[in-house]
Amino acid sequence: MRGAAATLRRRARPGGRKESAMPTPGNGTEQTYCDRLVQDTPFLTGLGRLSEQQVDRIILQLNRYYPQILSNKDAEKFRNPKVSLRVRLCDLLGHLQRSGERDCQEFYRALYIHAQPLHSCLPSRHALRPVAFLTCLGLAAGLALLIYCCPPDPKVLPGARRVLGFSPVIIDRHVSRFLLAFLTDDLGGL
Repeated sequence: MRGAAATLRRRARPGGRKESAMPTPGNGTEQTYCDRLVQDTPFLTGLGRLSEQQVDRIILQLNRYYPQILSNKDAEKFRNPKVSLRVRLCDLLGHLQRSGERDCQEFYRALYIHAQPLHSCLPSRHALRPVAFLTCLGLAAGLALLIYCCPPDPKVLPGARRVLGFSPVIIDRHVSRFLLAFLTDDLGGL
């Protein structure tokens, strides 16, 4: 009975499930923190991206606050000054990718705390921005085309124009410019 309960706890552990980091632009499925780390590794290991002090702080945070992620032995190995910073960082990132989703998520949390400007420049964070903009632009263009092509039914169309006229309050200001450009001619009659 005790062994079965431990097995169930291991299966239900939050680190074992895939947590959403962000959707991938290509296939619409959700990208995990481990997937993000694979994508960001070449960027993070680039020359001059992370200083030795930043890497040490990240390792110490993962070791002190989350000793189950990095043991003392692992922390000493990844902080060894005899090994080049790039090799240590590659080893650390590989270790985290093999460890699991929760460990990768905690690495991103530590990276945000100790290297926030670098965290905001990660390739995995910028992958979603063009897709989100294009989605909003497509929605705005579709709504504008719907209004433009609808038959001029006096009962339906003014109500729809009023709703779309107030929708820029809800929608981002970039999209609202496109909506307002298509509606300006017809709002005068409301």
